[in-house]
Amino acid sequence: MKVSDALLQRKSVRAFLKKDVEREKIEYILEHAKHAPSGVNMQPWNVAVLSGEAKKNLESKMEKAFREGKKEEMDYTYYPLSWEDPYKSRRKETGLMMYKTLNISREDKRKQMDQWAANYRAFDAPVVMYFFKDKLLQAGSYLDYGMFLQSVMLTATEIGLATCPQAALAEFPSIVKSELNIADDKELLCGIALGYEDKDAVINSYRTPRIEIEEFAKFYG
Repeated sequence: MKVSDALLQRKSVRAFLKKDVEREKIEYILEHAKHAPSGVNMQPWNVAVLSGEAKKNLESKMEKAFREGKKEEMDYTYYPLSWEDPYKSRRKETGLMMYKTLNISREDKRKQMDQWAANYRAFDAPVVMYFFKDKLLQAGSYLDYGMFLQSVMLTATEIGLATCPQAALAEFPSIVKSELNIADDKELLCGIALGYEDKDAVINSYRTPRIEIEEFAKFYG
């Protein structure tokens, strides 16, 4: 598979087959993703790979906290504190697309909550990866990590696996770190759900749009 094909095929999948992912495939992904560039070759990656009971134990605690209305501060600020266009409109469009696809009305708060709660189960994927970095590292390491995460997802696409990058999995850092025995000098960045796509699931049928090149690029010279 060409990289350009993988870029077009990759999408955020939110329903997976009940099929285990072979350890060899996970190692293949990480073995290739580790070649992502990083400033002065710091390689800030720190990955926890969960499946089976380890995954169920953690996700049940996070989902319970969510349903009880508990909240934590993420280790870093992911989203803007004040939403303005064009980002506000894109965010709204994405949410409406998903709920329309699932036939969930704006008034049906229970179904909305159930759908959001699925985030904390990594959408019932057989595998979830959690990503950490040392807190002493600065903003440049977020750039490094972005390239690493994309490498993870593109390699997964190459070998027939589906992914969903999830900031929601970083919303309960104390629960995650306690369950995985991760020191507090590590910053929880996000998670990625990993598995085989359920291609019959309605939620996997829509694709979010991308803006045209003319809207984000200027050419000089």
